[in-house]
Amino acid sequence: MKLQDRLVASLYAVAWFLVPRVPERLAAAVFRVIADEIWRRRGKPVRQLERNLARVLGKDPGDPAVRRLSRAGLRSYFRYWMEVFRLPAMSRERILTGMHVQGEDHIVKAVASGRGIVLALPHMGNWDQAGAWLVHFGHPFTTVAERLKPESLFERWLAFRRSLGMEVLPLTAQGGGTAHAFGTLARRLREGGVVCLPADRDLTDSGIEVDFFGSRTRMVAGPALLAIQTGASMHPATLWFEGDDWGLHIHPEIPVPEYGTRQEKLAVMVQAMADVFAEGIAEHPDDWHMLQRLWLDDLRPRA
Repeated sequence: MKLQDRLVASLYAVAWFLVPRVPERLAAAVFRVIADEIWRRRGKPVRQLERNLARVLGKDPGDPAVRRLSRAGLRSYFRYWMEVFRLPAMSRERILTGMHVQGEDHIVKAVASGRGIVLALPHMGNWDQAGAWLVHFGHPFTTVAERLKPESLFERWLAFRRSLGMEVLPLTAQGGGTAHAFGTLARRLREGGVVCLPADRDLTDSGIEVDFFGSRTRMVAGPALLAIQTGASMHPATLWFEGDDWGLHIHPEIPVPEYGTRQEKLAVMVQAMADVFAEGIAEHPDDWHMLQRLWLDDLRPRA
């Protein structure tokens, strides 16, 4: 293992041990100071966040409003990390009472009917917190995790999420081969279960091109493809921070089109998903944690 990988793994281990053991207000203040310092230095991730937020606002990246929003966005992002490290020690009551949910009846109806439900989420708010809520709400679910380096850090992430009651499937096998996670997800849905998948960024060849805030990008086809193949209902879900609590909106089902090829149906469904994501992000832009390049224009080589 490289020295840098060992250092990263050690920092995560220290944070998971230390952060739950200090008062929450102190931990929040420390993470806010760290966020502000990184924001002031305006490194590459911060500049990319500002370019992304500029598209959301319809403004130039140099606009002062974008710069102010990026500070709030970075604070939101670091709040996510602070809460992740504290989540294993958080009480069931706090998780259930602190999560303000719209549309939970969609889950209840889909599971009760035996149909199964797949929730598609953007990188907003605290998706791990929402996952813990879903488990305590009575609906353990299955998701996937992209393999991280070093392997010890990836195993720690798996253990963390599994400790919350989630079934987590590695997206790829060790060494890079496909882990056939899709087949397991399909089985869970056919059994009437719940699947949750991040879906707002897919830069592989299997991603579906969509219009998103006026420009083209690619988003994950998995949720729509699972709905097409299993008959499960597909619902976008958006998340945000609400004071000291959390917000979650499970939106209405995106139905499978009656006519068209599979690819045409996918295109319609993923575009509809992107439209819902855009609506939720526009309402809570500071809670959208997209610090990477997303739009195809940004991915093309620059002169």
